[in-house]
Amino acid sequence: MTAATIDYEVELGRDGSTSIRDIPGPEGAANVMLLHGLGATARLNWGPAFRPLSESFRVLAIDHRGHGSGLRTRRFRLEQCADDAAAVADERSANPFIAVGYSMGGPIASLTWRRHSDQVCGLVLCATARHFMHRGIARAARIMLPLAGRMARLAPSRAHERLLQRMLARVEHPQLRERVYREFEGHDPASVIDATRALARFSSHDWIGHVDVPVAVIVTTRDELVPPERQFKLAQSIPGAEIYEVEADHSACITHPKEFNAALVAACRSVSERAAG
Repeated sequence: MTAATIDYEVELGRDGSTSIRDIPGPEGAANVMLLHGLGATARLNWGPAFRPLSESFRVLAIDHRGHGSGLRTRRFRLEQCADDAAAVADERSANPFIAVGYSMGGPIASLTWRRHSDQVCGLVLCATARHFMHRGIARAARIMLPLAGRMARLAPSRAHERLLQRMLARVEHPQLRERVYREFEGHDPASVIDATRALARFSSHDWIGHVDVPVAVIVTTRDELVPPERQFKLAQSIPGAEIYEVEADHSACITHPKEFNAALVAACRSVSERAAG
């Protein structure tokens, strides 16, 4: 059973409106803003965590641009996603909030602190890193991905089907495949490709050490997509960051929800207590 959720349409200025989930917690509970990973949606990434988190926190979750029910814009920028999170918090009177990011959501959470430090009282960074690609691979991605994005815009239906096939390739359970398929149907392939490009270019090496709010880092110790050593280096780069380990791969939030959610709730509680203290 999942937590009772309330869906709202939130206006984000001239970019239009987006649908967000706002899950009430106990009276006076701290706010957490859940920021999902590349190619996911809020429900797919965080669905199993809604109920355990809402026992202690008010929970807000957003689909990023081009993902699920997220905004449709010409170009994807991590910075825009960070601004969206801050705007949602303003609209829903959910300040200050703990920004909780998974994989690509980690950079978005960090950027939200960097661009809206008056709203962010803590960070929980999950299965993420200061950068995601080696320089050579990132350079090739910067060359090839814009072309792929243009092709996706010229042939959106073909690109959408190809994207779905790739995302479903490693999902074996029939019910989970159906759930994933329904979530992915809302994706804009060109925006997801743009998001991949943005992630290839991202690096927080020069500024992540200046984070001045409580931080927890959840490390997925069998992660083949974001190597654990990079996740540990992220934590070591931030003064006072606490580390929580989950023995699972990059899809821990889906494949090991019990273990991941235990670490997530503990991390959020620690950050909340330190922020209040």
